[in-house]
Amino acid sequence: MDKGKVYLVGAGPGDPKLITVRGLQCLEQCDVVVYDRLASPRLLRHVKPGTEQIYVGKLPDRHTMKQEEINQLLVDLALQGKTVTRLKGGDPTIFGRVGEEAELLYDNGIEFEIVPGITSAIAVPAYAGIPVTHRDMASSLSIITGHESPDKLDRSIHWDKVTNATGTLIFLMGVAKIGYIAEQLIRHGKAPQTPVALIRWGTRVEQRTIVGTLETIEAIVREADFQPPAVIVVGEVVLQREKLQWYEKKPLFGMRVLVTRARAQASELADQIEALGGEPCEFPVIETQEPSEPAAVEALRERLQDAEQYQWIMFTSVNGVDYFYRWLREFHIDIRRFHGARIAAVGPKTAEALKQRGLTVEELPVKFHAEGLLEKLEAELKPGERVLLPRGDLAREVLPRELKAKGLVPIEIDVYETVLADSQDELALEWIREKNIHMITFTSSSTVTNLLEVLKRRGIANPVDLLTGIPVASIGPITTQTVVDAGLKVTIEPEDSTLDSLMQSIVNYHRANTSAN
Repeated sequence: MDKGKVYLVGAGPGDPKLITVRGLQCLEQCDVVVYDRLASPRLLRHVKPGTEQIYVGKLPDRHTMKQEEINQLLVDLALQGKTVTRLKGGDPTIFGRVGEEAELLYDNGIEFEIVPGITSAIAVPAYAGIPVTHRDMASSLSIITGHESPDKLDRSIHWDKVTNATGTLIFLMGVAKIGYIAEQLIRHGKAPQTPVALIRWGTRVEQRTIVGTLETIEAIVREADFQPPAVIVVGEVVLQREKLQWYEKKPLFGMRVLVTRARAQASELADQIEALGGEPCEFPVIETQEPSEPAAVEALRERLQDAEQYQWIMFTSVNGVDYFYRWLREFHIDIRRFHGARIAAVGPKTAEALKQRGLTVEELPVKFHAEGLLEKLEAELKPGERVLLPRGDLAREVLPRELKAKGLVPIEIDVYETVLADSQDELALEWIREKNIHMITFTSSSTVTNLLEVLKRRGIANPVDLLTGIPVASIGPITTQTVVDAGLKVTIEPEDSTLDSLMQSIVNYHRANTSAN
């Protein structure tokens, strides 16, 4: 059997988007990923289906796997002919023990590659508004481990040289020893008033920063019950934070938002949350697919072949547009055959999806749901007109019922089916169980009912009880009614039933609550 290859990859400091392009490629191509505590679990979504995932991370009070065992694990996996990505927080060469792992691979004749990552020593202070060098304050820096016991620190660190030979001091993993570190720096010449910052879980939604001086920082850490992991910055550059902090000022900083949309659609909402400084927790509970029954597919084909007979085509979702065009391609039907039909869309996103395909819609309704569409088009609708409704199998009956009541002929076609998603992130489930979610978003009634069903299938006997107390953001009145019927309360409902309005409402809510606290 041919030997495999091991990629020793730096995952960056926490924010999953800070991984390098090369590191991401290694994740996407590997057969096994071996990861630790400081590597963002969200990165695991980039692995291909079937990739084995092995957690070997260490916690402050216990070691999941000893370093020697990790080294041997990488060898064993490679000897099985597997391509292995060893995902390590930060940069693997900075206190990452990559040398030990690579050395054993070399000794066993296994090919390896070291993929650098963005080290927390630089990135975490940057996210706290602290540049580690500054022309007027610090022209050099030292990166020092603070994880050892005091006697080991004294043996590994020449305090007098470190104190006097460099501008900025960066201590990694030194929260528990902060008092001793400060004491040694003062003893060896640092002024007691030297600024100090500690940044916990930097670049993540949990990021927290405290600032003091060498003579005050131990008391501040104790009073704040400040826990690891954290980066310690010592030096005048800490003063830059007052002007340069940017991440913690983002509108959704500190907020983790549960996204329940289908995975294919979740990225748009997740990207907006991320851009505003929040952390999207993607937990898709619905999936869309083509109709599975042959009879349904044949009915679709027949309705679409009648293209010239329709006076209207009314789209109620982006999915409806996407699948409608899929079926036109499948059945080789030219869109120009629908030349006699006027096009209507329930909202701006649906209208944009049509515009991208060269179709102009009638004027949009004021309220972006079926009732609003009917109200807007009432004067234009004439009895006897045939209306094609490309929708999903769970679409509401309001539109066809009201069209029929007005004397029109609605032709419903299920261009897609909505089904329960069967693949969710275990980390997201853990966050839900622990109520470590700050907001739940629902963008349709099916996301409400399916979230409750998924949680039941995952062993949660009463999902409503679990979710009670977590603020809920609903995209509109129809979804809100489903939430209420399920036994939950809605905290936010935007005036317009759009993602942009939903996000603005979440920002307003978070800003108000942050100011109140």
